[in-house]
Amino acid sequence: MSSPRTAPAARARRPGRDRGQWQPAPARPVARVLVDVALPHLDRAFDYRVPTHLDDAAVPGVRVRVRFAGRLVDGFLLERSDDTAHAGKLAWVDKVVSPEPVLTAEVAGLARAVADRYAGVMADVLRLAVPARHARVESESPRERGAAEPAPVDRVGWEAYPRGGAFLDALAGGRAAHAVWQALPGEEWAARLAEAAVATRSAGRSALLVVPDQRDVARLHGACAALLGEDGVVALTAELGPAERYRRWLAVRRGSVRVVVGTRSAAFAPLGELGLLAVWDDGDDSHSEPRAPYPQVRDVLVLRAHREGAALLLAGFARTAEAQVLVETRWASPIAADRAGVRARMPRVTAIGETDTQLVRDPAARAARVPGVAFEAARAALTAGRPVLVQVPRSGYLPFLACASCRDAARCRHCAGPLGLPRSGAGSEGALPACRWCGRAEPAFRCGHCGSRRLRAGVVGAGRTAEELGRAFPGVTVRTSGGGAEVLDTVPPGPALVVATPGAEPVVDGGGAGYGAALLLDGWAMLARPDLRVAEETLRRWFAAAAGVVPHTDGGRVVVVAEASVPTVQALVRWDPAGHAAAELAERAEVGFPPAIRMASVEGPPAAVAEICDAVLGTGRVDPSPPEGVELLGPVEIDPPDRPGAGHGTADEVRERALLRVPRRAGRDLARALHDAQALRTARKAPETVRVRLDPDEID
Repeated sequence: MSSPRTAPAARARRPGRDRGQWQPAPARPVARVLVDVALPHLDRAFDYRVPTHLDDAAVPGVRVRVRFAGRLVDGFLLERSDDTAHAGKLAWVDKVVSPEPVLTAEVAGLARAVADRYAGVMADVLRLAVPARHARVESESPRERGAAEPAPVDRVGWEAYPRGGAFLDALAGGRAAHAVWQALPGEEWAARLAEAAVATRSAGRSALLVVPDQRDVARLHGACAALLGEDGVVALTAELGPAERYRRWLAVRRGSVRVVVGTRSAAFAPLGELGLLAVWDDGDDSHSEPRAPYPQVRDVLVLRAHREGAALLLAGFARTAEAQVLVETRWASPIAADRAGVRARMPRVTAIGETDTQLVRDPAARAARVPGVAFEAARAALTAGRPVLVQVPRSGYLPFLACASCRDAARCRHCAGPLGLPRSGAGSEGALPACRWCGRAEPAFRCGHCGSRRLRAGVVGAGRTAEELGRAFPGVTVRTSGGGAEVLDTVPPGPALVVATPGAEPVVDGGGAGYGAALLLDGWAMLARPDLRVAEETLRRWFAAAAGVVPHTDGGRVVVVAEASVPTVQALVRWDPAGHAAAELAERAEVGFPPAIRMASVEGPPAAVAEICDAVLGTGRVDPSPPEGVELLGPVEIDPPDRPGAGHGTADEVRERALLRVPRRAGRDLARALHDAQALRTARKAPETVRVRLDPDEID
């Protein structure tokens, strides 16, 4: 131990203790650092000097600490340079936190592109892209991974699709093919994606496969490991814990593994030489990041494929309107089976009122929650020794209005937004229904579908479904999945009733096994929700449930408790996701909904929302030219002042939402204007928090 007299001399010999003795690095002494500060007006790199003793460690991609606004903050070193545009004296890079270069140039460029597209801040995107450091894991010796030879690609599954074989050939040849794949009913989609990854690896390139949840990760990881070996693929999910997740992420960054399977954060995995980017079920809300700037996996992968010259595959049983845009603009090609192949694989789908005979046999079919045709399908499947899937929406009331006669969602005549009742409080009694988007009152509602003037509150699902079905089928095992109960991954193939909420449907164990029937209850409630994507989301949920039913040649039945005349129901009966997506996109273009246009949601206190909207519209900007064709809807109040925990409902607690929409060609201008408007507010230290979302998945 040093004595008090000798300790100062020892400290003086260490260059890190006295910045007055530091000298700049002899070559490229300027470091461009992105500081971890999520303020729009500081969303850029800053120049710092690199001292001599950090010259070797300060390489692009490492984590550093620098002094910013009088305090030490974290950051990433983006690049080294010989000169700077800064006229003053540069501060020093204070410390290299770790010599591990965790941020690749490709991921940094992707983070910048994502931030620009969503009017966000690059530092926020990097928090999503690069996991937190775990020092002990960094110091570990990398685990040796065996270089197992990938199994030969089995092309039989892909040959069921006319363009499937050509897509595999493109991957094996290292070509950047873009495709939208419509999986057949009952398709082993995990096996097909694993085969695509093997074809990509045969060209010496990497593959990144993103799925909605942990159940899908386990299924796809198992399929990839069967073809590539356990060391040939790695799974990246938040459920791993910080240490194990960082360990696997480092293995990817160091190039030890070239195939990654994961959930939404894996979209930024630092893979080099990318050959394939794939996302399964791109319409699932799990693919949308709940943190700023709220990117969607599909858009991130499209940006990445464009930047890195990789192939892209959007896959699912359904097709989103966003995927349809890529097909119609010919940026992506459709991969789908012909109609004969679809008919051979699909179950028989029955809707309510499709024939007069059905209504004669069961006159109460339209009013019954479980009509006679559904009981008949369930009995037949149970008798055949197969389980029956019963899909039920979550129970409870939703704050929207529907037609009391036909249960169609009540819409505003001005902007087609959903009608709702005023929030509870003073003056709300006897108030007229009003649009939740533009705020206009609707004194004389008339349903556009049936002409009725009566309104009712929407009700979704029933919590006692499992109990009621248990009484209707005595002696039959009843299992529940989701809706407050444990989500089941699999169920045995014997006769049973499986009641599941949308997205929680388990898979039937056993090769070639499946459900004998699926009952899709409360279809009217699924379709009556006042959401922008209600038809698309409902059909996607229905397809996901019906895809687990055996083909009609084996007695498979699907009964959807909804009117046969509804276009979404007809798409299910025909099993036509592409046709429904094309019609949905055309309808959205007609009324001005995404993705036909670009839309932004601005939420916050009324004054802050008004300030940002004025800036975008040109009335509050230095440059008064607004984005081309910008239109303002609202604002409307979104949170009641007397909500629990909100005090006494003062004006400061009221929150509003405004919608801004522009043509697709002006989307970049809208994002830039929103970013600039937020930068002006943060530069003057405005206290109010505003939430800005580009192309939000849900607008109710």
